[in-house]
Amino acid sequence: MATSRDDINQKLTFRMFEDGEAVRTGDWAKQIFKEDTSHKCPTYVNRTPPCQGSCPSGEDIRGWLDIVRGIEKPDGDTSMQEYAFRRSTAANPFPSVMGRVCPAPCQDGCNRNQVEDFVGINAVEQFIGDSALEMKLKFTSGADTGKKIAIIGGGPAGLAAAYQARLKGHAVTLFDNHKTLGGMMKYGIPGYRTPRDVLDGEINRIIDMGVDVKMDTWVGKDITVEQLEKDYDAIMWAIGAQAGRQLPIPGADEAANVLTGVDFLEAFNDGRLQLVTEKVVVIGGGDTSIDVASVARRLGHITEMNESDRPETIILGQTAHDVASSAVRQGAEVMLLSRSSIENMPAAQHEIDDAEREGVTIVGCVSPVEVITDKDGRATALKVAKLEDDGKTVIEGSEYEIKLDLLVSAIGQGGKFDGFDDMANDRGLIDADAHYQVPGKEGHFVCGDIVRPHLLTTAIGQASIAVESIEHYFAKEEMGKRPKVDKHFFNLLNKLKEAGLSPEDYGHGTVEATDTENFSIHNYEDRSAHEIITSDDLFLGHFEYTARHVRSEEVPDSDQVLGHFQERMKGLSQEEATEEADRCMSCGMCFECDNCVIYCPQDAVYRVPKKDATMGRYVATDYSKCIGCHICADVCPTGYIDMAMGDA
Repeated sequence: MATSRDDINQKLTFRMFEDGEAVRTGDWAKQIFKEDTSHKCPTYVNRTPPCQGSCPSGEDIRGWLDIVRGIEKPDGDTSMQEYAFRRSTAANPFPSVMGRVCPAPCQDGCNRNQVEDFVGINAVEQFIGDSALEMKLKFTSGADTGKKIAIIGGGPAGLAAAYQARLKGHAVTLFDNHKTLGGMMKYGIPGYRTPRDVLDGEINRIIDMGVDVKMDTWVGKDITVEQLEKDYDAIMWAIGAQAGRQLPIPGADEAANVLTGVDFLEAFNDGRLQLVTEKVVVIGGGDTSIDVASVARRLGHITEMNESDRPETIILGQTAHDVASSAVRQGAEVMLLSRSSIENMPAAQHEIDDAEREGVTIVGCVSPVEVITDKDGRATALKVAKLEDDGKTVIEGSEYEIKLDLLVSAIGQGGKFDGFDDMANDRGLIDADAHYQVPGKEGHFVCGDIVRPHLLTTAIGQASIAVESIEHYFAKEEMGKRPKVDKHFFNLLNKLKEAGLSPEDYGHGTVEATDTENFSIHNYEDRSAHEIITSDDLFLGHFEYTARHVRSEEVPDSDQVLGHFQERMKGLSQEEATEEADRCMSCGMCFECDNCVIYCPQDAVYRVPKKDATMGRYVATDYSKCIGCHICADVCPTGYIDMAMGDA
């Protein structure tokens, strides 16, 4: 009886050799074989996994996955949940939020994709973050340094910078021009994607570290930059890109009902915007445009709308809709237009799928040409032209008009520089060097969307580097060169110290080799700052097919979406999170599978005595027994073993 394709896909994973192959492949110059031996013996090499290499905030993803799955264990009474939380938040203080909304470039880079499907990194991160909120875990500030930092902007970049600065013991005053903190996490992302109790919980945990907050304060108006320079030792600009870009086509500037996505989402998220119009057209293709379209579908419209209830009046006039009037609302027709094809839109694919399920009509390969207005100057239609599949070439004679009552542009963002215009570059952003210093402005640093509008995780990663640069600035040190792989790494020395296994002091005597000495970490090399390990360096045949634990989502369909503001994403249970973390292949770090011990024909590879073992020091090699057969390296699933010279 023939085996079904489904059975084959679930049972076969990876084969190093195809049927009939008998010749070893690879770089023989590196292997330097003589018969079945060589002069090379195992060296244990820590490299950065591609998930971490793909993460703009540089989280030690492999580390906290190994903690959740139970391979790396905390010492003392610390729980798995807290230990994973501490490892995760070393880089990113928002695991609950990021586990929900990050488009997860880490999952695109995951080597498990070469076996069957990526590890659900976001799902496990949400579990870590939600567990920490339930356990009411707190952050601890570092010892006071006497230095003061002014951070301008209370969004993801500013809050992450405040967190990193307080960890180092610097006093922080955070200035923001809104009534509440959160920036784009609160004013740019709808609450059904970032539940406000979750977001506020993660923000308050940072403020509780001793951050002084000045709300409703516009630097440049309410307080001058010159005053900040006098009062603080460093200034961090994290003002975000609060100004949306208008459509650069005729008619867009004149029509009152042509708005930007940034203004639209801010009005909705602060509770002022409760209704839209019957026909809404959104221009974009990124996540912001998806959010605008999805919100518009949820809000709906009313048939008899007063002038004061028009969305543009609410959004631009800073007034608010009457909540009672929205009780009789009806669904809105919402269309999203993109220059790229739907398949190539920059928005996350699952967000595109959700929007279509909710009733948003998405049209790709079209370009806006002109806003058509009536005698009152209101936009009534948008003239567009069809594009070739490249998203650039206009198809001659393809123009047509789309009727609308409201047009929202979500095509890009810039900064608002009232009171500090000299900070802006010609792109409406702030220049930054590789260390996130503002060129020509000593003591001024910058991070987040105001450098380059991108992902939340990008802003958070920049904040970490910028605060590190402030450390060097305070110490009057040269900034030096950033690491080739610029991330938060697993540190074996720190792990040994945590486990009470720190190496002994070096006596500076002459030694012939280090394999029997306790002052060094023998046959270990840390190349995490220099190399990202690829799937070619793993033994993928070790990993069996294991289906991913997919989080359930309550995405309304087009008939249910009106008024649906409940959270869509449902988290994994602890059991599911542990099982999902167990799918991680621990690329570049030993996960204690025992393959090297079992298959070594000389018994040269051995388990480190339990009293001396910890993460990264589970196995070692007796070089007096090793013949350099390379079997241990061949069967190492994680690529942790390299063959190097066996002496010393």
